[in-house]
Amino acid sequence: MSIRENIYQVVDLIKPSHVLVSVFDKNGLDVLVKGILDLNPGVKFYSTGGTGKKIAEILGPNAAKNYTSVEDFTGAPEMEGGLVKTLHPKIHAGLLAERGNPAHEEYLYKTLASMGGSPGVYFDIFVGNLYPFTSVIAKEGTTSETARVNIDIGGPAMTMAAAKNWHSIAVLTSTAQYGDFIASLKANRGMIGLEQRFTLAAAAMKSIGEYRTAIGHYFSALDFQRDVKPFLNVR
Repeated sequence: MSIRENIYQVVDLIKPSHVLVSVFDKNGLDVLVKGILDLNPGVKFYSTGGTGKKIAEILGPNAAKNYTSVEDFTGAPEMEGGLVKTLHPKIHAGLLAERGNPAHEEYLYKTLASMGGSPGVYFDIFVGNLYPFTSVIAKEGTTSETARVNIDIGGPAMTMAAAKNWHSIAVLTSTAQYGDFIASLKANRGMIGLEQRFTLAAAAMKSIGEYRTAIGHYFSALDFQRDVKPFLNVR
């Protein structure tokens, strides 16, 4: 494995042209989507399932101009149960690729296209919030199996990828951030600044740390024979 620091020039201002959205809580999406669209009528949104339907609804009858489903983008259908929707090289390359890195550009635009379908893109914004694990386990009568299926996998992976690569992408992890984010975009002539991307990334990293810690604490406190096995169809 090769680990190195970014040796390429970091861009200060980024225009939001490609926006990846994967949210459980869809409140405020209309404010965010319309706000970005007003500042860049050519912006493209990418999403899956219920989030995609909500975005298409917000965009209206001409939604196809500004919206592409992740399934169409990657060419890979999701697994039954809503699994493995975004765990795809085309998604994570767009989140992790360094701007100005010739090897990354070749991977995005040539290598991914050679695998079939269209080339990849640099995502400029990732918007994500997670399955409500902590609120689920707080409910009386919640079983270990209910808790298990409410562990988000793709969301934290995308969130940490975007947060790690804040040089190149902004990451939003709370509906409470949407209004200020759009206001900042307007004040900055439709551009996302480097300091803002760093601040958002730090908040995202903290939220993922808290989320994963809550999962670890919950499951490490269970007794297998009493709290886990009775809720499984064991053969």
